[in-house]
Formats: sequence, C-alpha cells, structure tokens
Amino acid sequence: MDFDESRLDNFASRSSSKWRRFAPDVLPMHVAEMDFEVAKEIRDTLADLVLRSDLGYLGPIPELADAFEGYAKKVWSWEIQKQNLKLATDVGVAAVEILRLVTKPGDRVLINSPVYSSFYHWIHEVGAVEFDAPLTLVGNSWRLDLGAIEDAFKKGVKVYLLCSPQNPVGTLHSRAELEAIAKLANQYGVLVISDEIHAPLSFEKFTPYLSIPEAHQNGVVISSSSKAWNTAGLKAGFLIHQSDEVANKLQGLPDAMHWRSSLLGAFAMTASFSKCGYWIDQTNGRLRENLEFLKSEIKSKLPKAKLFDHRATYLAWIDLSEYGLEKPHIAILKHGVALVPGDDHAPNQEYSSFVRFNFATSKERISEAVNRMRLALEGK
Repeated sequence: MDFDESRLDNFASRSSSKWRRFAPDVLPMHVAEMDFEVAKEIRDTLADLVLRSDLGYLGPIPELADAFEGYAKKVWSWEIQKQNLKLATDVGVAAVEILRLVTKPGDRVLINSPVYSSFYHWIHEVGAVEFDAPLTLVGNSWRLDLGAIEDAFKKGVKVYLLCSPQNPVGTLHSRAELEAIAKLANQYGVLVISDEIHAPLSFEKFTPYLSIPEAHQNGVVISSSSKAWNTAGLKAGFLIHQSDEVANKLQGLPDAMHWRSSLLGAFAMTASFSKCGYWIDQTNGRLRENLEFLKSEIKSKLPKAKLFDHRATYLAWIDLSEYGLEKPHIAILKHGVALVPGDDHAPNQEYSSFVRFNFATSKERISEAVNRMRLALEGK
C-alpha cells in the first residue's frame, strides 16, 4: 500500500526508527528515509526468498556486480571493473573497515563540512581525527574549496572521505572539481574514499569519482542501493575500486565483510540496480516537485529562512539564522517537527542555526511541517 497522504500522524504499522523515535504527534522530517512505497520488484524478491525459506548466510552473488555494471554504464556512462566489487554490511561498515586498514590512531582524515554527521563517527571509531576543508558558499551553491583541499594534502593528510553528492547541502560536485581532486590526490599520495550512496537521487548528471581516469590509482567508491531505493533496514552495501594500486592498499580488508552482509539486502540491491531504474526516475520527479513546493512554502511562511541551490538528495539544508535562535531545532521540536540540527554536520558545532529537512514525503506533510515551524519561529 502506498503512502497515505491524508495522514499527518506517525504510522503505527511502520517499525523503523523514523516512526518510533518520537511521539506519534511529531512529524519526523529528520532521518534519511522516504515515505514512499518500495518498488514492487524489490518486494517480490524479498517475498520469494522468505516464502522459499531461503534465509541463510550470504554466499557468492555475481548477479550484483552484473546488475551494478549495467546500471552504472546506462545511467552514468561508467565502465566499472566488476571483479573489484566487494560486499559490506552497509556503507558505514565499508568506510570504517577501510579507515581501520589505512589509518592509525591520531591520523587525520579530510572532510568537507557541512557533511553527513556519520562521517565524524566513522573517523572517531578508528581513532582518527577529522581535518576540515569546509565547503564555501559561492552565490547560492555550496562548493568544494580546492585550495583548502590541496593545503590539507600539503600538510600530510593522506585519506580523504568525500561525500558525493554532498549531504546535507544537495550539491553535485562537477566533473572538473573531481578531476582536480584526482590529480591532487595522485600528486600527494592520498586515498580518496567517495561515498556515493545518494548518487541515484541526483536531479542532474552525476559524475562517479571512478569514472575519471585519473581517479583510478587513488579512489575507492562506497555505495549501496539502500538510500535511493529506501531499503536501509536490509543492511547491504559495497565498495569498488579500479586499479592495482588501490587493490594493494585494500589487501587487508576482512573477508568477513561479505559474510556479515544480509542475503536479503544483497538480493534486494541486485533487484534495485537491474529492475528498478524506472522507480528512481519516478521518485526523482516526485522529489523535484516536492522541493519546489517546499521552496514556495518556506518563501510564504518563513520569509527569513534561506534555502540553497539543490541538485541531489531529498534533504534540504535550511538557514534559520535570521530568526535569532542558536539551536532552532529545539523550539521546532516543541511544536511537533523533528529535524536534524545543523551542528551535527560540522566538527565544532558550526551551523547551529541551520537544520536539515527531509522532503521525501507528501506535500500535505511538508506544508504542515512548515506551518509548525512558523509557529515555533515567528509565533504565528
């Protein structure tokens, strides 16, 4: 059954954190999970496995590499080396295992704030520390600062955790920017770990990092279908590289990453890439409509709020600093809307007056959420 757009309360029938973390009268616009029905082909795949009691450990699954090879070529014109695709429990596990292998406690890992809050957790989990080269606001778009990135490399940073597309700001890094990063990484001997989990949720042309020839000798992509096809609870992701140089750096990755992945998740991922491209196209169309609706709601009801150029993901980055509250998400939650606080996305609590807003829902819920935000921020 598809999302019931008439309902504004939480769904008692849903079991994920999104629906259980807060009281039923709170609109959960925080966690990156869509309110849309999962594609039929994915549900059919899962139902078939369950009905056949095929719920054992994950074994060899060449179908996944074949499926992603076809998807990457068709959608992004990226020729992968499918023999280099390795399973992981999810993107976070892939990142942590790579970082555990290539860093030692105290090593610095480059990030670009504002960036997905889990980046900091992954880095700290292995005892490393983040080194920030913040994005810069160019006009209305958050862009990579190539000068700051090169400066970090000059200072000896040897691992770069890149978010592409960039969560929470919705930026698509340009091919020219990624080519510049690849050349710098080769010059300074840096390993680039590109988190591309949001890539299918791009409203314009996305450039995979490893589609750039210069990136082959320094890059590894980590990804999954879980974010784009809304199946995060199935726990399966992958990493892929494209050269012997990177293969040598990753030799010590534990084989157990594969066996710790979910059979259900891996086969759902295969179905996503092989059968459900149409679903992403439809979903991106719906998300673009929702984004325009959110912009109009913000403009009319929260005129002092600021939105930015947004070309990927369903997570809007909203500047509420003109309302004079250091942590506006607290006041907004008291009025029944859960948002991700901006300072979760920076190393030193920068962006505390920003919020991240999930617009992968109905227009009715977006409108009601903005209404409640107006009550919290403007008292009317």
